[in-house]
Amino acid sequence: MKKDNIKVFVLNAFAKTKTGGNPAGVVLDADTMSIPFKQKLAAKVGFSETAFVQRSDVADFKISFFTPTEEVALCGHATIAAFSLLNELGRIPAGCFRQETKAGILGVEVQKDGTVFMEQTLPSFKKSVDRSEVAQSLGIRVDSLVPELAVQIVSTGLRDIMVPVATLHELFNLKPDFEKIAEISKKHRTVGFHVFTQETKFKSAAHCRNFAPLYGIPEEAATGTSSGALACYLFKHGKIAHGQTQRLVFEQGYCLRRPSEIIVRLDTEKKEIRRVQVGGKATAAKEIK
Repeated sequence: MKKDNIKVFVLNAFAKTKTGGNPAGVVLDADTMSIPFKQKLAAKVGFSETAFVQRSDVADFKISFFTPTEEVALCGHATIAAFSLLNELGRIPAGCFRQETKAGILGVEVQKDGTVFMEQTLPSFKKSVDRSEVAQSLGIRVDSLVPELAVQIVSTGLRDIMVPVATLHELFNLKPDFEKIAEISKKHRTVGFHVFTQETKFKSAAHCRNFAPLYGIPEEAATGTSSGALACYLFKHGKIAHGQTQRLVFEQGYCLRRPSEIIVRLDTEKKEIRRVQVGGKATAAKEIK
């Protein structure tokens, strides 16, 4: 997409197959763009998030993230897309960088094979949310939720509601009421629901679906920030083994026919999480016409 020499690139981040992953828009050299202009352009592009890359006085790059309706503090898959594009175009080599975001200054690692890992903020575990209200908004019974796990708000940069369901069948057959999900999200000041089950297709840590209609995203094929929060949630609730370094794989996007794989690295010491990183690969960039 070109307008006054502005180029918008699209990359599918966290792609497990050629047709998988979550598409993100990336705009480089966005220093002179106003917030209203970025919002208008993101709405026109229409992806769940578009990243705008600028110069930074305190980091290697400053990146802002816009959904079709709102600016958000951080976005995992758009970060993967942005740094993959910078590397693909030869603007950065493999190595470690820092990005300035509204969630803070966070590290990004670009590996030689093209995998990009982004640092997230340390987890913040918030209050539990009414189980019956959440279940109703998803079109399931309360007893479809895993009884020993809380429906809980967790953040590693963005607040999301973690929703544990028992089986893949129940996860695949949700009937989300997007108006109700948006209402609950607004009430609790969260981006949306990250619904998951530990019954998986490929022996992963969890299979997930993500709904953020409050921000104009009915369902997303791969959600990096939510995957980081979910890894921390599972660690806190004893659903993954404790160890110094955990490498967890999350499945997402299958209901949208966009298979995605998100990798989370947790550095822990005893029962404390010391570092959270989310990573994956992106497909080659294409310029939107």
